Amino acid sequence: MRFHQLGTSLLVFFLASFALNLKADNDCLRCHSNQTHTIYNDWTERNEKRLMNPYYILDSLKIKAGVHGSFGCIDCHSSDYETYPHQGELKLEPLMTCIDCHGGDENFADYKFEQIEEEFGKSIHAKALGEIFTCSKCHNQHYYQAKARTSESVRDIVKFSNEMCISCHDNTSKYHLMSDSLNPKLVDTHDWLPNQKLHFENVRCIECHTQIKDSLMISHNILPKEKALKLCVECHTANSHLNASLYKYKNIQARSEKGNVGIILANKSYVIGAYQNEILNLLSMIILISVIACIIIHSFFRIIKK
Repeated sequence: MRFHQLGTSLLVFFLASFALNLKADNDCLRCHSNQTHTIYNDWTERNEKRLMNPYYILDSLKIKAGVHGSFGCIDCHSSDYETYPHQGELKLEPLMTCIDCHGGDENFADYKFEQIEEEFGKSIHAKALGEIFTCSKCHNQHYYQAKARTSESVRDIVKFSNEMCISCHDNTSKYHLMSDSLNPKLVDTHDWLPNQKLHFENVRCIECHTQIKDSLMISHNILPKEKALKLCVECHTANSHLNASLYKYKNIQARSEKGNVGIILANKSYVIGAYQNEILNLLSMIILISVIACIIIHSFFRIIKK
């Protein structure tokens, strides 16, 4: 009986906690998922509608689809946000970083957050901007998804990853939050790259702009632009640079049993020169040599006959 009562009490506790978080989320998203919010004006003594700051409007569906979708807002934000109108000083609340929650946690040891932080410390972003450039500048805590580990489409992985880079490097207002310099145009800075659109749709920015780390699924050491890859053979060869980066993911490796053709068909992504098979290469060489030999022999007998 006591165990039954204890179990019932724990169930009630968890349900109550869940209900409180759900209520808090609903209260938060009642304003933060809409274009407008209502506030009581003490001066006029009436409710007034105001436009919501566009930077604070959240997509509730994308939040639930993200890796933190089961969290309550006040799990990460100050509980003082439960008071409305919010205190002005809450805008100065420092944002939590990935390592604040995931560092030293054995449950997330496979993700190697400590090593990621070490590699990021070597990057051009960290060196140029220091502590103000946190994880959230690239990884939106509200919407982040482990696309590379869950998606079966390379196109989706590339699109999701590149949107992180483009959200700043192709957005002047956001770029100026980090730097006072003029935001370079991506099209102009990549004018040397043939078929820009095709590359941007099929290859992540980090393929050329990071230093590969074999022990990490994704490299976080962003290199200066002077050290970015520009040689075609780095990707368009059998020992492709992409095999050590974009195609390193577990979902791609798991489907490697389908063979090179199977991977191409499954991913709808093909890199010229990256997909090569030794048997097919040998067969192609034999056919080429045979054709050349036939031409030589045919020419030889024609000369003798004349």
